[in-house]
Amino acid sequence: MTHNRLAKMLFNDDSDDEFHLLATMIEEEEMANEDRTPHHLGSIPGHAVIQRDRVQGNDRLYRDYFSDTPTFGPRLFRRRFRMNRPLFFRIQHAVEAYDPYFVQRMDACGALGLSSLQKNSAAFRMLAYGVPADSVDEYVRIGESTAIESLKKFVKAIITVFGDEYLRSPNSSDIARLLEINSDRGFPGMLGSIDCMHWKWKNCPVAWQGMYSGHIHEPTIILEAVASYDLWIWHAFFGLPGSLNDINVLERSTVFKDLAEGRGPHINYSINGHEYTMRYYLADGIYPSWSTFVKTLSSPQGNKNKHFAACQESARKDVERAFGVLQSRFAIVRGPAHFWDQETLNYIMKACII
Repeated sequence: MTHNRLAKMLFNDDSDDEFHLLATMIEEEEMANEDRTPHHLGSIPGHAVIQRDRVQGNDRLYRDYFSDTPTFGPRLFRRRFRMNRPLFFRIQHAVEAYDPYFVQRMDACGALGLSSLQKNSAAFRMLAYGVPADSVDEYVRIGESTAIESLKKFVKAIITVFGDEYLRSPNSSDIARLLEINSDRGFPGMLGSIDCMHWKWKNCPVAWQGMYSGHIHEPTIILEAVASYDLWIWHAFFGLPGSLNDINVLERSTVFKDLAEGRGPHINYSINGHEYTMRYYLADGIYPSWSTFVKTLSSPQGNKNKHFAACQESARKDVERAFGVLQSRFAIVRGPAHFWDQETLNYIMKACII
């Protein structure tokens, strides 16, 4: 607009004063545009550039764990990655096929970027050991921000690729197997045990800390789970604040969604000559007295009631054992959560369950 006014002024032969005024305005506008133009081209001002030698880090990682004759054998691989090497490769190939982020590429200078082994190994180390993001930099040669980005993309890919298979409700064959095995254990009609686990949230926003603090007196997030004898978690409901108890969580849970919609599995079993068609879960004393829960006896009297209480409490430990194995295998869910947003914590928890 300023240039149009200047051209019009030249043709109209206006005064010199107005001409100099508009010329000054043009000069000031061009200087302002130069100030707004970033002088750095892709770099962050004040950012220290570290030459990590990513190729050398990838070669060392490959020789130590993934070559034909690795420095650390299968036993140490399973201990440090929480799985055997074929399973690691299966996950790596699936993640690469889903997200191109994990495919090794060249940067703008023609140098090779981080490999898929480096990004996946950093994510696995953070999940398995619960270590800060910058602790894997010395060995894997990956920066803190890149390690966090790799972890977030990794857990999302795991849930997307494997969620339908490992985060599903039991199908007909699964139900038949569970009913048969639980019947041999003395609980016909039982599909598993249900309970809740709290995960401490260290970086919970201050405005939310009152809502997320309960009997632990620290901010926590609750995981409700149903687990079977083989420690398979068939139901995982995560994200409610720690100030709620198990009943409050159950009221918001989706564990009985199919049953409420009339799509629950058809079950027939007999106990003491009585026929039943309702599945049930073993639960502790806080849960309501519904036909879908079988609870222990708080003060059993007589040998029969004492025997039932002991058997129920023993079988109900399936979900407790599942929580213990989950926390021992993935230390990130055993210690306090360090991420700020709840969505990331939800992805991490479900990826660890898978």
